[in-house]
Amino acid sequence: MNPLSTWLRDSGLAQYLPLFEQHSIDLRSLPLLTDADLAELGVPLGHRRLLLKAVAELGRAAPPAESLSAAQGDRTPRDAGRRQLTVLFCDLVGSTALAQRLDPEALRDLMRGYQQRLRCRH
Repeated sequence: MNPLSTWLRDSGLAQYLPLFEQHSIDLRSLPLLTDADLAELGVPLGHRRLLLKAVAELGRAAPPAESLSAAQGDRTPRDAGRRQLTVLFCDLVGSTALAQRLDPEALRDLMRGYQQRLRCRH
């Protein structure tokens, strides 16, 4: 029995398996469905609400991404771990007030002149 069939049966909505199979809906595309999509497929309002609720619960009970990827045959390298990232932020004192007083082009020219002077000091 496929996972979609099991999920629909457990949700009490097994009658929609042929419809979902006909439209190539599986567990990966299921969370992407909207109420309008289900209405277009001809699912009555009450069952649309039940399906959307069950999909939301499925999302909360989903297995960790690593086991899901392995189950789906994802070939992501296991050594693609965390990378160190260094971020530098620099704020010119009074620049916000200048930005409010000056024309954008004048502010740009002023800031560019400041940056060029800093580069010359290296």
